[in-house]
Amino acid sequence: MREFHESVKEHLPVEEFTLNVLFLSELFYPHGGGAELATYLYAKLLSQAGVNVVVVTNWFAGEPETYKEQKLRIYRLPLFEKKVSTKYSIFLKIDALFSSFIRNLIRKTDVVYIPRFWYSSIPFAKLYRKPVVIHLHDYIPICPLSNLYDSSEGKTCSRRTGFCSMKCIYKWEKIQGRGLSETIYSVALNSTLGKLWGELVKLCDAIVCVSKTQGSIIAKTDPSLRSKIYTVYNPLPRISCTEIEGDDFGYFGGPNYGKGFHVLYHAVKSINSKQSKKINVHVTNFSNSPTRFLDKLCKTGFTPYGRLEEKLFEKIYRQLRCVVVPSIWPETFSYVVVEALLRGRLVIASDIGAIPEVTSGCDGALLFSAGSVEQLMARLQHVKDLKKEALVDLATRSRQIIAKRFDNGKTVDDFLNLLSMISGGTH
Repeated sequence: MREFHESVKEHLPVEEFTLNVLFLSELFYPHGGGAELATYLYAKLLSQAGVNVVVVTNWFAGEPETYKEQKLRIYRLPLFEKKVSTKYSIFLKIDALFSSFIRNLIRKTDVVYIPRFWYSSIPFAKLYRKPVVIHLHDYIPICPLSNLYDSSEGKTCSRRTGFCSMKCIYKWEKIQGRGLSETIYSVALNSTLGKLWGELVKLCDAIVCVSKTQGSIIAKTDPSLRSKIYTVYNPLPRISCTEIEGDDFGYFGGPNYGKGFHVLYHAVKSINSKQSKKINVHVTNFSNSPTRFLDKLCKTGFTPYGRLEEKLFEKIYRQLRCVVVPSIWPETFSYVVVEALLRGRLVIASDIGAIPEVTSGCDGALLFSAGSVEQLMARLQHVKDLKKEALVDLATRSRQIIAKRFDNGKTVDDFLNLLSMISGGTH
């Protein structure tokens, strides 16, 4: 595994840098989550650095089919319907790759960049002798479910293989509340097509991991990938510190088992059942939850929302003194953690995956053993009892550390160095 520290300008004169990069990304911001946000930021930052960036992504109703801004061009194609699983829909979209449109784009590019699941394009790009860079935001090459969580054992997966057991896949889908047909569909695809991912990834020229922890886990599980792995931290959107106006907590992972909402639920329920001074937690991404479940949340101490518009998101954030990230799967980076610290909020998070790496040295990040309701309760109570002056002091010092650690200038330089090296450094 490798990290870059030199600036690309030490290797290439700015006036000679005319690299062309093709992004094949089934989703593009504002669709998707943290991975798609990172893809969007890379597209913008690279184009601003002089790289010719072309993005091919899915078209959704109401969006323009093409978009151009200086050196950034976006093409939206009708690849799949909105409600289908993008992971396998794009994997099976072979006909798009054979279209003259995409063939011409591949011919003209210097590097093919795959930030998510379009792995079927790797051998196709290789037919045109194009270098391929894959960006991993999860554990796809070694885990078809991408989360490296063994639901049959209730812990992080420790298998030295990229094959999930059918039992694990089945139990994971049932935990997520999937119906029988959806569960069978997932078991069938993840236990068959899912096995191809690790083999296809081996055809690429470089693998970008978003943390040292993620890269180490992948390399340890599949040593054949070690020489291709490079660590580059995710770029960050512009985030300013906002004043704390309330005493509430926030959680932004939805009713996702891997994000540990069940751990947070039991912790808050236990605290609020014993104390008159209640804890209130604003929780988002609960759009599809049943009314009965939402009513239960409200009675327990939660204020649920769907997917928030920016203005409402900002309004809610001002009411928060702390953001909770109780994940039980080994997070590879966690935008939620970094954003909270940059906004001047304390963070309570699981000590799992890359979270300890990301928050290292930050006194404003209080970690607890993943899955421990008792430890989470203690952290929640501690933050609740903190005086505002002490809270702001912790948050300010942690913000300074995070802002220095995750500098977009260094991130772009690192990424440009990699792209230049992979393309031959002649552009």
